[in-house]
Formats: sequence, structure tokens, C-alpha cells
Amino acid sequence: MGSPAEALVHALRERGATVATAESLTGGRLAARLTEVPGASQVFVGGVVSYQTQVKVEVLGVPQQVVDTDGVISAACARAMAEGARRLVGSSYALSTTGVAGPDRQEDQPVGTVYVGLAGPEGTQVLALRLSGGRGAIQDATVVAALTALSEELTAVSAAGRPAEDSGLG
Repeated sequence: MGSPAEALVHALRERGATVATAESLTGGRLAARLTEVPGASQVFVGGVVSYQTQVKVEVLGVPQQVVDTDGVISAACARAMAEGARRLVGSSYALSTTGVAGPDRQEDQPVGTVYVGLAGPEGTQVLALRLSGGRGAIQDATVVAALTALSEELTAVSAAGRPAEDSGLG
């Protein structure tokens, strides 16, 4: 299979599963990468670009307490974003991205601090990344990490014989 996005779209289609996105630092790049793939409309439900905190809270349902206690550059925020996107659109899976692409630190976190959330029927997990490079390189690496994380989850789910098409929260 070609790109990580192509492989993921193919794997989702094979399993009858869908995906949504909740993006901050990637600014829609993750959704764009998915929708570049022919046939993505069968598996990509939609996404929210929640660049500002208010959208994370009011649209995705990130608890204000998470923002106040952990910040938006945190595993807790990535988890809440992914779960919120999944709940909002009723997808099997949801991917979220939050972090610092640069050029400056944010919430006292260094450039390259990134969290990718993955919510699905088996629960939610968060991948913490420490990336380097310029703003675009960090955003692109985050997109690839998110696509790869869900591809690996689908492989693990298939290997364990668990259904991937359950769209209800577990």
C-alpha cells in the first residue's frame, strides 16, 4: 500500500469502520491527508479544527478542569479531544492532535511537544511525542504518527479477533 493515509483508509474500509479527527496543531492537515485518498468518503466522517481553547471546550467537550489543570498541551486534553470527536460524529475511531509546532513555547512546553489521541471501541490511548524540526516538519510528523497509530490499532484489533465496527463508546 502507498502512503500511511492510503493504508489506513484501506484498513478502515476492510473492517467497515470509520474515523473522525479533532485537530489543533495540525490545523486540518490530518483530515486533508485522509481525504486526499480516493474512497476516503466511505470511512472519514468529519473533523473539527479546534485551534483555540474555546472550541476545544465548547465543541469537543474538553472539560474546563482539564484546560485549567493540565493545559491544552497535555495527554488529558488529547484524550478528551479524541473522545469528543468520536462522540460528536458517531465514528468508530477518532484521532486528535495537540501540541507545540513552534516557533515559540506554549504553556511552558517546548516546541515539538505533541500528543496524539486515539479513541475507539477498545478505549482511548494517547501517544506522547517529542519531535524536532521546523513548524511544518512537526505538523507533518504528527500527521504520520496519528495515521500510523490508528493503523497499528486496527492491526492489533484484527489480530485479537475483536470487531472494529463498533461505534459506541466503551
